[in-house]
Amino acid sequence: MSTNKQHGKPHFLMCRPKHFGVIYSINPWMNPRGWARDQQALAAASQHEWARLHHTLVDLGAAVDLVPPVAGLPDLVFTANSAIVFDRTVLLARFRHPERQPEEAHYEAAFRRLQGHGVIDAVHKLPDGLTLEGAGDCVFDQTRGTFFMGHGPRTHRDARAVVADTFGVDVVALELADPRFYHMDTALCPLSGGELLYIPGAFTPAGRAEIEARVAPDDRIAVSDKDAVRLAANTVCVGTELVMPACGAQLRRALEARGYRVHVTPLPSFRRGGGAAFCLTLRLDRRTGELGAVQEAEVA
Repeated sequence: MSTNKQHGKPHFLMCRPKHFGVIYSINPWMNPRGWARDQQALAAASQHEWARLHHTLVDLGAAVDLVPPVAGLPDLVFTANSAIVFDRTVLLARFRHPERQPEEAHYEAAFRRLQGHGVIDAVHKLPDGLTLEGAGDCVFDQTRGTFFMGHGPRTHRDARAVVADTFGVDVVALELADPRFYHMDTALCPLSGGELLYIPGAFTPAGRAEIEARVAPDDRIAVSDKDAVRLAANTVCVGTELVMPACGAQLRRALEARGYRVHVTPLPSFRRGGGAAFCLTLRLDRRTGELGAVQEAEVA
């Protein structure tokens, strides 16, 4: 693991896809037989796609630490699921599916190393009996100083109180209703200017009502079905720079009209595993001092 401590830069955790593949099925995107038919070409493509994403983030000024890849753990590349990190404190994930549970020890070891290098201060675990799949299901909205936590498919609703107690920040629990958008980061992305990029149909009516109560109509940017199935909401926001796996012309116009610059880095190999740009990154440098700020011109 590298230890890229660069103050003032966005700071991310990633994992090279040396062992990435679709070898089991735990979400509607995953088709092991389809992957096996063209395994060599798809594995090579995933390497190129990941490298382009990594290059884009670094080119935007981000610092990146790396988790060592592990044979037999293909989804270790989706580092967003590893933990929630805020104010130099880590709350480790606990996975619902047995296929991903072996990742937990490797992620904990990675965070302990980061702690030893002074990148983070504390590492916490969830109470027994709760699942919470990291920042993949707990997305931070810096404008509102709020975590949007998805629950239902992977994360237990009662984890909301643990997140709130650990970080001292408001946590809004929203039930996910569409199995294709099984993590919050596939359904919703807060932008640095206060807007919310989201897929309305990914949430229950109660969840949509919560969003509408908290986000003004002019700040809600609905993702079309065409963009949704390309995981366009699974975006990395670095200030006014948006790193997206896909973006249709209408959505691009809407974002550019608000002052954002869109960088499309296609990730079709990872979409076969149910993830894209946000899933492949974990932000390490979120701070309380940023609450309510719109200054995040950083990538890591």
